Amino acid sequence: MEQVDKQEGLGASAKPVDDPWYEATASGRGEGAETAARGDAHPGAVPRQRVHGAAEIYLEVQRSPAFQEVRGRYRRFVFPAALAFLLWYLAYVVAATAAPGLMARPVVGVVNVAMVAGLGQFLTTFLLTWAYARHARLRRDRAALELRWDTQEMTRGMVQQ
Repeated sequence: MEQVDKQEGLGASAKPVDDPWYEATASGRGEGAETAARGDAHPGAVPRQRVHGAAEIYLEVQRSPAFQEVRGRYRRFVFPAALAFLLWYLAYVVAATAAPGLMARPVVGVVNVAMVAGLGQFLTTFLLTWAYARHARLRRDRAALELRWDTQEMTRGMVQQ
């Protein structure tokens, strides 16, 4: 265990990083008020009292310009991409039913236009998945993580110790 800790930089002098993606209940943090009410709180735990409602905090975050920007970036990518993919799929279905002669035309050997277009549907799905993940990583993830940090800081302010 010591070897792993030293390799990861978690020796005696290193401070652990507070990660907002880490589930609070998995670490035992954030269980003071809930567990105190049930009587199984840690010895010496201080009961916590609510100051503001979580709903108010989340509404405040939702109204913030940073949140609106993240949502706008999401919508500017997803709506056109979904529309383009649906049109491409409908074109394939319509061509398969309305122009069977075109779809049956051989391209190479026994491979016809319908097979190429069908494989194109799969390729488009993977390409769209890659593009979505790339867009999220480059345009939204950092801003969304900052929003999550801010939201957690505000919700931490809800309880008095």
